[in-house]
This record gives sequence, structure tokens and C-alpha cells, in this order.
Amino acid sequence: MKVLVTGGAGYIGSHTVLTLGEAGHEIVVYDNLSTGHEWAVLHGQLIVADLSDTSRLRAVVKEHAFDAVIHFAGSIVVSESVEKPEKYYANNTCNTLGLLNCCREAGIKHFVFSSTAAVYGVPESKVANEDTPLQPINPYGFSKLMSEQMIQDICSVSGMRYCILRYFNASGADPGGRIGQSTPEATHLIKAACEAATGKRDGLTIYGTDYPTDDGTCIRDYIHVSDLAEAHACALNYLEKGEGSAILNCGYGKGFSVREVVRMVKQVSGVDFPVHEGGRRAGDPPVLISDAAKIQCTLGWKPEHDNLEVIVRTAFEWEKKQAGKTLS
Repeated sequence: MKVLVTGGAGYIGSHTVLTLGEAGHEIVVYDNLSTGHEWAVLHGQLIVADLSDTSRLRAVVKEHAFDAVIHFAGSIVVSESVEKPEKYYANNTCNTLGLLNCCREAGIKHFVFSSTAAVYGVPESKVANEDTPLQPINPYGFSKLMSEQMIQDICSVSGMRYCILRYFNASGADPGGRIGQSTPEATHLIKAACEAATGKRDGLTIYGTDYPTDDGTCIRDYIHVSDLAEAHACALNYLEKGEGSAILNCGYGKGFSVREVVRMVKQVSGVDFPVHEGGRRAGDPPVLISDAAKIQCTLGWKPEHDNLEVIVRTAFEWEKKQAGKTLS
């Protein structure tokens, strides 16, 4: 298939481009490089432009006869969304609408959307399936939920079919060491802890130790980024076969607390880096774990890296590689 990948130079996007490229798809990446990197695009053509530039976007879509679009581009920091909600509604919601309009005009048939478990807010059962009530507790979650609704409404009248993938916590790096998470000032726990283990940070801060969990810290479902990338490839195959639209969780169905993750990073790295305790961050739910049965049944997706130690080890090896480049 010929695929437009917005945000394909970023963390999850670049791993997906790698997976799609190895599978033989023809790829055009559209990215403003605000958090992505040119070197991370290992397949296809890179166009450096912003989604808000609708005239440029329309020209690109018109020039290429795309079979599908995978839409990653967006802002993702929960705490920042609380402080700057206007940025999230502009970048995540308004830009998605502009992209959908371009897709509809061009008659594109398949649309895969990068959504988030943040649309669930704080589920009463602590484990969210696709039918769990949608009750976001921060502007990031609301901006993605609004985009989900627009996708469903516009696709219902355009003939375009979609897969909305609700990510839990993407983590780790390409096991081959080719790419990894390189977002400036990343807030992801595993990356931050690995940076502390390699000396890039003075230490790690745990945000909130008084949550109603066994050890007082937040519990999350961590999914290896390569498995998440494969889920996108499966979604494209599913849509290409003419299957109906779908909304699917992307996770492993198990949770680890912040303290458990920190212990694993220390174990894998062999470094006892300093850990500080801070106050809660705005917009963080205590527990968020996926029920991921539907994606495996619907797409035939089978994760290969469902192991916290594997996730941490690939992330740590990537950070060691980056630290070595800095030193040299």
C-alpha cells in the first residue's frame, strides 16, 4: 500500500515506519520535526511541514495516490495539556479535522488513528475495554476523544474506513538498536529512568506516592513500541481486506507501578540512581490497565515483547548508545 504517515519521524511513528518499510509498503512521512528527527525515518520519503499548513497538506495528498493514512502527529504530554489546553485542541483536534477533510477530498479509503487510553479517564474497574465509558480527566484525553468522534462521523458519510488504536504506555526501543525514543525532555517514566541510569539526568522524580495503590504510586500498562508498531501494520492489513471499522485497545492487559518500573530499571542497568518523591501531576489517573483481548481477536495481532524486563532492556541499551554518542 502507499501510506501517508503524519508524525512519522517521532517515537511511535518512526518505529511504525520501520515496520511498514520492512513489510514492503511505500511510505511518505509528513512531520514538522518539532519532536521527531530526520535520522529516525528509515524508509520512505520525508516531507518537513506542519499539519496546520492545510494548503501544503492538500497538495501532498493530491500529488500522491495514497491508499491509507496513519495519523500520529500530535501533542501528548498530559500535564502540559492541563496548562496549555488551547495547544492540544489546536494541534490534536483541529489539525485532525483538517487532515480528515483532505482525505475525504482525495477519496482515501483507509485511516488509522493514534488515540490514547486517556479517553477512559479513571475507569471504575481499573481495567478498560473498548466499551468502558469515555470520561477523560484532562485536555489531552478530551482532544483525542473529540478526534475519535470526528473520525467516526466523517467516515460514516465518506466511505472511508478506520481503525482507532487506543494506546496504553508505549515504551522501549527497536531491539536492533536502530531507533528509539529521542523526544526532547521526554516525560515517559521508562525513558526518564534510563536517562537517570546513564547519567543524563541527576536522578528521577516519582510524581505522587499517595495514590490508592499497593505502594502508593500510579500503575500503568506498558507496551513495547515494536509491538505497537506491528499493531498498525495489522490494522492496515485488516482494512485492506475490506473489514469494517474498529476501535481497539493496544496494551498487554497487565500493570506495573512506578516503583516496580524503577526497580526493574535499576536491576537491568546495575545503577542505583537517586530517586526523589514529588507531588502528584495534574491529570494522572491512579490505575489504567487495558483489556486487550479484542485487538488480538480482530487483527490477529500477537505481541512478541510482552515482558517488562525486555522493554526496559531495549530502552536502556538505546540510552547507553545515545550517551556514548554524546561522550564521543
